[in-house]
Amino acid sequence: MRYSTRVDDREHQIEILDEHHVRLNERMHEIDFVSVSGQPIYSLIIDGKSFEAYVYPEEAGWQVLLVGRQYQVQVREEHETRLARTQTTGPDEEEEYPLRAPMPGLVVSIPVQEGQRVEPGQVLLVLESMKMQNELRSPRGGQVHGLAVKPGESVEPKQLLLRVV
Repeated sequence: MRYSTRVDDREHQIEILDEHHVRLNERMHEIDFVSVSGQPIYSLIIDGKSFEAYVYPEEAGWQVLLVGRQYQVQVREEHETRLARTQTTGPDEEEEYPLRAPMPGLVVSIPVQEGQRVEPGQVLLVLESMKMQNELRSPRGGQVHGLAVKPGESVEPKQLLLRVV
């Protein structure tokens, strides 16, 4: 099965060849991807390198926290991507992006302020979970609105942290 993916602002082509082999763009990888105890935590082994990933569904795709960095991921089957390219309308930049906690944790810092203009990839919030500090970044440019938390506060998964409009 072939898929088109968007990870933050980068496009990738993925082809699942079998249970343990995937082609990412033009490169073949050996993988193992297993849910840990039915939680949104996954053991991921890519070409012999081990990772732990937190994966949470969203309305427009998935939030993936990997190696301390949060990614916004959208996945489409190949035919859906071709269909979307034929449409003349692009993504609505006026649409609001709600940043939600990908896991329970403690808000360490918020390096942005209400009303501040942000660029894609800019750190919006630092969340500590399981003794790791994770930088949650903006998937697009916009303005920060609705700061819903403060440094030092504990948050739950999917809790609204702020919005980028």
